[in-house]
This record gives sequence, structure tokens and C-alpha cells, in this order.
Amino acid sequence: MGYDTVAAIATPLGSGGIGIIRISGKEALGITQAIFRPSCRKIFDPYPSHRFFHGWIRDPKSGMILDEVLMVYMQAPRSYTREDVAEIH
Repeated sequence: MGYDTVAAIATPLGSGGIGIIRISGKEALGITQAIFRPSCRKIFDPYPSHRFFHGWIRDPKSGMILDEVLMVYMQAPRSYTREDVAEIH
């Protein structure tokens, strides 16, 4: 059995106001930290578990803002998969 980090769309097909991307696995927090910038100026390392943060998703190469989002990090084993999980809403 593998222990890869997986990112997937977590919302169903169809129209909706909010989409969710779920990242699950050992690299979930690292991937999220590379693309998410919180609107508060405080630096979190690591992000507190089970708290939502407002911010922006940025392209890691250009720094361009791609979308305004909410992000929540759930530290293992207190998640659906019992792995580290980050969700981008």
C-alpha cells in the first residue's frame, strides 16, 4: 500500500457556489504553504489544526493571485483519512 500525497476535487459535479480541493498525505501542509498566503500578516509554521484561514492562492512561480479562498489544515490523525489533510474552499 502506498502513502502518496493526493490532491483531488472534493465537491460533486454540477453548479455550486464553492468548490473544495482536498490534499491528503505527508506533503499536504508543504504543498499548501507553497501556494496559500493568509490575509493576516502573521506567519504560521505550522498552521494550527482545524482552524479556517482567509487568504489567497498564488502561483508559486509568478506570485500572481489566482483566487481568494478559505483554507483549513487538519493534522493527522484527526482527519477523515487519518493523514495530514488541507482543504482549499
